[in-house]
This record gives sequence, C-alpha cells and structure tokens, in this order.
Amino acid sequence: MAHVASYPEARVRPMIAADVSAVIAIETEAFSTPWQADTFEGLIGREGLELLTFEDPGDGILGYAVLWCVLDQGELANIAVRPDLRGRGLGARLLQAVLDTCRRRGVESLYLEVRESNLAAAALYERFGFRDVGRRKNYYQSPPEDARVMELVIEGADAGAEGADARADEQGAGER
Repeated sequence: MAHVASYPEARVRPMIAADVSAVIAIETEAFSTPWQADTFEGLIGREGLELLTFEDPGDGILGYAVLWCVLDQGELANIAVRPDLRGRGLGARLLQAVLDTCRRRGVESLYLEVRESNLAAAALYERFGFRDVGRRKNYYQSPPEDARVMELVIEGADAGAEGADARADEQGAGER
C-alpha cells in the first residue's frame, strides 16, 4: 500500500469548472445520493463557500472537499478521496487543508454529519478532535440511516478574518 509520500507533488487548490467531471466520478462512488455536476458548477465562486480539490500533477484529482463558512462557523458538507486511494492518509491530508482554510477564514467551530455506519470516516474525524454533539434521525436515504453530528472547536482561527456570506439559507448542502 502506498502512503502519502507517494504523492509528494499533490496540492490542495480551489476547484475550477474543469475539475467537475473528476469530482463527480469520486462523488458518485463515495455517496449513495450523489450531487450532480450542475450542483458543483453552480457552487463554484459562491460567497461563503470553499470548494477544494486535492490534485497530483501526474495522477489528477485525488479528492475534494466542500466547506461552507458563515461568520465564525463552518460546515464540512462533503469530503471524499478516490476509492482506489482510500486508507493511504490522503483523507487526513485533505482534512488538514480544510482546517487550515477554516483558520484562515476565522471559523471557530466546524460541524459535519457522518453516517453512523461510516466508522472509517468517524475515526478520522475523531483523530482530528471532532466530538459528537447530536444525532439526526433518518438523515440519510439509500439506505435510511441516522447521522452523527460532530463538531470541532478550532484553535488558532484568525479573529480578524473577513466573515463569509451570511446567507446561510442559500446553502443547498447535500447529505454527507
């Protein structure tokens, strides 16, 4: 099994329209109710949103993340790594980039939902310090399942960072 060192050139960068087809390929394999291409295309460039891709120059898009930022709170709506690359530490590297983005934007609390049965993802979040703060009954479909709501209090957030767009009602985030 390869480790992150096998992708020393890989970098996290903002998603662009040309990335959407690769992101959709990952999304479709990662989630039972995947977002469509037009959803990602419509989110690119929106205020209060960070769309991140994890790209290797030789191997293309390895993973991606969708982060909503509203004032001092964030929601990690999506994070996924290509199925053939899971278990190699790439998800941790991508999650670290999300947390760095949160700090830069002044996010002090980051929330996410995770399927109760997704033990690998939950273990990753717990390693980063996320804690359970609630449950959402029947949050997921295909198959129906409760979500664990997790929160991370982020140390070192830039208190003076420019706040994100406060139009949280326009989020349109999907199930994760």
